[in-house]
Amino acid sequence: MNFVLATNASTMQADTLLLPLSQDKRLDDIAQSVDQLMGGVISRAIASGDLSGEFKRHHLFLNDTPQGPRRILVIGTGEPGKLTARKYRLLLQTSWNLIKHHRINNVHNCLTQAQSVHLGDTARIRLTIETLTHASYTFRQYKSQPEPEYGATVTMQLSSTSQDAQQHLELGFATAQAMDLCRNLSNLPGNICTPSYLAEQAQKLAKESTKVKTEVLDETAMAQLGMHCLLSVGQGSAEPSQLIVVHYQGSDQAEQPHVLVGKGITFDSGGISLKPGAGMDEMKYDMCGAASVLATMQAVIELALPINVITVIASAENMPSSTACKPGDIVTTMSGQTVEILNTDAEGRLVLCDALTYIAQFNPATVVDVATLTGACIIALGHHTTALLSNDDTFAEHLLAASQQAHDPAWRLPLGDEYQEQLDSNFADMANIGGRTAGTITAACFLARFTQQYTWAHLDIAGTAWSSGKHKGASGRSVPLLVQHLVNQANPTVTASQA
Repeated sequence: MNFVLATNASTMQADTLLLPLSQDKRLDDIAQSVDQLMGGVISRAIASGDLSGEFKRHHLFLNDTPQGPRRILVIGTGEPGKLTARKYRLLLQTSWNLIKHHRINNVHNCLTQAQSVHLGDTARIRLTIETLTHASYTFRQYKSQPEPEYGATVTMQLSSTSQDAQQHLELGFATAQAMDLCRNLSNLPGNICTPSYLAEQAQKLAKESTKVKTEVLDETAMAQLGMHCLLSVGQGSAEPSQLIVVHYQGSDQAEQPHVLVGKGITFDSGGISLKPGAGMDEMKYDMCGAASVLATMQAVIELALPINVITVIASAENMPSSTACKPGDIVTTMSGQTVEILNTDAEGRLVLCDALTYIAQFNPATVVDVATLTGACIIALGHHTTALLSNDDTFAEHLLAASQQAHDPAWRLPLGDEYQEQLDSNFADMANIGGRTAGTITAACFLARFTQQYTWAHLDIAGTAWSSGKHKGASGRSVPLLVQHLVNQANPTVTASQA
């Protein structure tokens, strides 16, 4: 799908005009012009009650005059005071279904001008691009007879009066493309998307930009660094573990980098602490954290952000075998601290802790790790909101503001010292699990022991990274939040009200 900013002339040149109508039934300037062109058919439909402005109710008008769009699709946006980001996305999804049904290829989209007290003009541009890109997304490359992909040639003209519209269109498009990359990587089966495959994708980024350099540490290199905790997770698998490091230099080399760390468990059987068989196929999604940080790096490159960014992926496959790590094993982390592994299915924190120790050498300005870390997060926040925990209040507020700007919801959970006691071990410095209660918090507490040298936050995306059931597939979150975070670091004058 192609997105361009509309001009005044393009309103009448498009094949189809998509018009919003709120429940107050007022026609804006464009709608009035089209209504006059068509002899008042829209205003008559409103007067007769055929058009009410009720949320998602729609009506298609065919224009038989020689001028203007051939079709006018009017869709109700409901009460202006209740048009939230979620409802706006639902409107866009309904619009896309209608576009597909009528096989429309050129649309002048005026939904970006819909009345809303919750969404600014530029926010609607970004949401439109991200939502329609997701709506038109397909993953069919492994079907022997793939269905034809409709929508690849659709041109979407976005109506806007904002001076910053082009900038936000570019931001929205870069984010949407990054989300597609995240979905593509995450949806791949575990027999294809291995740690080595992720390393290959990271190396491709370096080939596309002179500002990017990629390093891949193999198991020998990690052992020399003392990353025995990370290595313990993959020791039951024939697939070698990898530590993937992507450097982007968009500013002076001396400037502190912003670091993203992703959990890249390309398949999680649970190891010796084997998971139940039902739904285990979805454990290919245990590398969504890695996919999201790698995709974010693609957006950083596309936007040419004037900052330094380092992305680190700790990748392994967690499998049961005669060489696999066992419950009760004790391993030594790169930091020198020891861990008693009480449950081999709590492996994400084991790969992340060594990665978080490794990045201290870069003297990072900020660090965000992203992981499908705990089922407890789904119990706490469901499938709508990402959990955020941090060792720095100011940084936590920065990330929450970025989540609001990007409409990628996050919620902060506490990280108090009182939770650390649940990680006590009789035989090592710490255990890798803290019991049934506060599972998301104790997992972050484990990671916090390796992040004391820098400003750090943890995003648990276990509930938001993918959907199950009939519409099973990766969501592309938390790419919007991460991209906005880095955009704000590159331009600290941007505020939530400007997004």
